[in-house]
Amino acid sequence: MNIEQHITTATIAAVKHLYDQEIPENQVSLQDTRAEFEGQITIVVFPVVRFSKKSPEVTATELGEYLVAHIEEITAFNVVKGFLNLTVADSYWLNLFNQKLLSPDFGAVPANGKKVMVEYSSPNTNKPLHLGHVRNNLLGYSVAELLKASGHEVYKVNLVNDRGIHICKSMLAWQKWGNGETPESSLLKGDHLVGKYYVIFDKEYKKEIEALKAEGQTEEDAKKNAPLIKEAQKMLLDWENGDEAVMSLWKTMNGWVYDGFAVTYKTMGVDFDKYYYESNTYLLGKGTVEEGLEKGVFFKKPDGSVWIDLTADGLDQKLVLRADGTSVYITQDLGTAQMKHDDFQMDDSLYVVGNEQDYHFKVLFLILEKLGKTWAKGLHHLSYGMVDLPSGKMKSREGTVVDADDLMAEMVETAKQKTEALGKVNDFSEEEKENLYQNIGLGALKYFLLKVEPKKRLLFDPAESIDFQGNTGPFIQYTHARIKSLLGKAGYDPVKGGAKNIVLTGTEREMIMLLAKYPAELIAAAKVYSPASLANYLYEVAKLFNKFYHEVPPIVKEEDEELKHHRLNISAVTAGILKSGMRILGITVPERM
Repeated sequence: MNIEQHITTATIAAVKHLYDQEIPENQVSLQDTRAEFEGQITIVVFPVVRFSKKSPEVTATELGEYLVAHIEEITAFNVVKGFLNLTVADSYWLNLFNQKLLSPDFGAVPANGKKVMVEYSSPNTNKPLHLGHVRNNLLGYSVAELLKASGHEVYKVNLVNDRGIHICKSMLAWQKWGNGETPESSLLKGDHLVGKYYVIFDKEYKKEIEALKAEGQTEEDAKKNAPLIKEAQKMLLDWENGDEAVMSLWKTMNGWVYDGFAVTYKTMGVDFDKYYYESNTYLLGKGTVEEGLEKGVFFKKPDGSVWIDLTADGLDQKLVLRADGTSVYITQDLGTAQMKHDDFQMDDSLYVVGNEQDYHFKVLFLILEKLGKTWAKGLHHLSYGMVDLPSGKMKSREGTVVDADDLMAEMVETAKQKTEALGKVNDFSEEEKENLYQNIGLGALKYFLLKVEPKKRLLFDPAESIDFQGNTGPFIQYTHARIKSLLGKAGYDPVKGGAKNIVLTGTEREMIMLLAKYPAELIAAAKVYSPASLANYLYEVAKLFNKFYHEVPPIVKEEDEELKHHRLNISAVTAGILKSGMRILGITVPERM
């Protein structure tokens, strides 16, 4: 039983003994004692007052006297209005540190038997990944790793949008203006090459629209009548009919894109257990619609289109099948949701998709529930906000969106410039330098995007993110490297075990308390799908360690061997938590910087 549970149980007993009342466990409220007061654990007394029928101060004093008398580890108390601050003996914190935190499996959360799918990335194969995809991928990957670290069995999947009119636009432009260009002949990544032709299509299409408008057509008519869009629509129809030449070009150009994506994913450090492709799933869902019609969940309009009426649920009427029998987007999503569940039989399924799709997922999940899919209760939309850049801070390939490869390359270059300016890598080999710049640049990018709650829109400033002070990835990376350097200089031997006969400083006690929270932090962050919660915990750990490091005399020179080893133990546990936590965020912490 940990000290919080012990205090909770004893408080329930105290209320029974002192006031002959039964207080529910959920009304015993504990929190960390504020820094300006003596103590480590505080009981919020106000919920107890209705049982004691006395003032908060008197109630707190009576509870404090009882707890000091009945809990060996509680050595003193003080009362501040309705707050009872308890002082816990150093022997308890040392025992906790030696028995739990020094254990090789500290931080490992046992398996809970729950299976979770996390779907993220979901790119289109007509262009490279961009800044929005970066947040999506980093968020999806880190949430999956967080769930895994908190005891879940996790499946990472990627639903690739590899068909449709947008894909045909790139294909058609390449046919017309490509002159047989390939990634090899152009020295371009495949996704960049295909994206180039998507942009070319758009430019030529706009020219045709302007020409038709000059002839007197409205903009709406011109958009429909432009020869290019008609050709693209015919190509899509040919694709759906399995035209050999169109299918061959489609496979070739998608292959280029997949090769390009693979490089980007590898640089970004994300991976997937399974890919789903829209070309295999876009016809799914029609059976689900038939099922819904039979159950009376859907209804047909006179033109033959199929709908669901969600007005009673505060939403609107939603089309699920067109009059001509073709699918709409939600039709496919209904079928794909069923297929994913059939494939994996997971308890929960998480869709990592931007907040512009909030309404779509409300409708999707509600329809599945109305169809009687018992697993629909386990579907969740991890909605996230857009990422903005300060104006002029970073170029974009086409002047509209920031390319993910360009962004990552610029982050690495900025890390190189800032690190070299500090002059601390002069003894590194060229390979060590390149690895370091990669780790710092991408670590800065990932941490900056992940430390903000997913739902919030965020402004990403590349220069601000690569700072060796403050709440940044490089600050945490540097703290880890500093600890590894300290342990190396001291010849640290973890086998020696824990110290027993020492007096803790206030900051050492704080360190033990904060480090001990790591497993609970993992579980709490996973529960709300928030890497931000873990990121900010790791920052607090790094910040407190630096305070501890500067407050105590130089650890390497400490003459008291037991005290020296204890402080090295604290340093080693801190480094282990920083490394483990940052790995969950997809960030590598260097051994030296």
